[in-house]
Amino acid sequence: MGSTASYPKSRTYHPNAFKFVYSALRFTQERLGRDRQSEVTGHISGPELLDGLRVLALQHFGMLSAVVFRKWGVKSTDDFGHIVFEMIELGEMRRTPHDQLSDFFDVYDFDKVFQDDYVPETSSAFSK
Repeated sequence: MGSTASYPKSRTYHPNAFKFVYSALRFTQERLGRDRQSEVTGHISGPELLDGLRVLALQHFGMLSAVVFRKWGVKSTDDFGHIVFEMIELGEMRRTPHDQLSDFFDVYDFDKVFQDDYVPETSSAFSK
């Protein structure tokens, strides 16, 4: 598994969507204290990955997260599931017998988590 992989020429998703999912996988494993080298202790579920994707997107793109994702062809958490399963087929991610594409379906609404619930970090703007 490596981040220098050649991602598929997808008709649906921009290559940056694949790169971001891979980054979010690593980010989420680290955030949850999982061992990246172990198939057993390094595994994260679909909902865990989606939560990591959400947090990382807000850190990188803020309120523009949904706009960036739409530009990449990603309109819902379902799309991230399709990307993950394409990456599994490429050998860039592993799956357990319990992992299913449906684990990614309708987990959260992009407009709600990236716009309606978004609270900008302003503490550094007002610190001395």
